[in-house]
Amino acid sequence: MMRVLALETSTEYCSVALWQDGNVSSRCELVGQKHSEILIEMLDGLLREAGVKLAQLDGIAFGAGPGSFTGVRIACGVAQGLALGADLPVAGVCTLQALAQASGHDKVIAALDARMGETYHAAYEKRAGAWVTIGEPIFCLPQAAPDVAGHGWFGAGSGFAAYGTALNERYAGQLAGMDGQAAPQASAIAELAAAQFAAGRGVDAAQAMPVYLRDKVALKTSER
Repeated sequence: MMRVLALETSTEYCSVALWQDGNVSSRCELVGQKHSEILIEMLDGLLREAGVKLAQLDGIAFGAGPGSFTGVRIACGVAQGLALGADLPVAGVCTLQALAQASGHDKVIAALDARMGETYHAAYEKRAGAWVTIGEPIFCLPQAAPDVAGHGWFGAGSGFAAYGTALNERYAGQLAGMDGQAAPQASAIAELAAAQFAAGRGVDAAQAMPVYLRDKVALKTSER
C-alpha cells in the first residue's frame, strides 16, 4: 500500500491529509495565523486515527505556494523536519494546481488574492487524466491576467472573490462559473503528490523549496 501525508498552510486555512492507495482522509480548520500552533497536533491526530506511523509513509507533501509567505515557510519547514526524521522523500505541490485539482472541472483558471491589489494566477487543463499547465504560475494585476484560449473555463480561488469584477471583465464570455471561496487543501495536495511519488519524482528533504513568486513580501512604511 502506498501512503502519502500532506499538509497545506498557505492561506488562513490549515489542512492535513493522508492518502492511502486513493483513499483520502483529511482535516481542515480556519485558523487565521495560528498554523504553527496546531499543525503538528492535527498531523498527529490524523495519523493516530488512521493507525499509521511516519515510518510507514512513502512520502510527505506540502503546499509549496504561492500564498502567505509565513504559511508556505511553515509547511515547507514541517515537511522537511518530518521527512528528515523518518528518512522520507518530499514533494512540493503548487497551491494553484491544488485549486484546479479540487475544483471538479477540467479547464481551470486558478487565482489567489496576493493582497495589494494583485493575484497569484495560473491556468490548467486536464487532458487524458493529467493536468497540463496552460499558463505558468505568475504574480500579476487581475486586469492584466494572461489570456487563455476558448470557452468553458472555471475560476477557482480567493482572487475571484477579491477581484471578481476585474477577472470577469478580463475573461468576458470565457468563464463557465467560479468559486471565490475555494482554498488550497491538503487533500488535493496529497492526490497530486501521490502521482509524483509513484513516478519517482520525490526529492530529498533538504531540496524542498517554497514557491513565493512575489519578489517583495512586504511594503516599507513609506510605500504604504
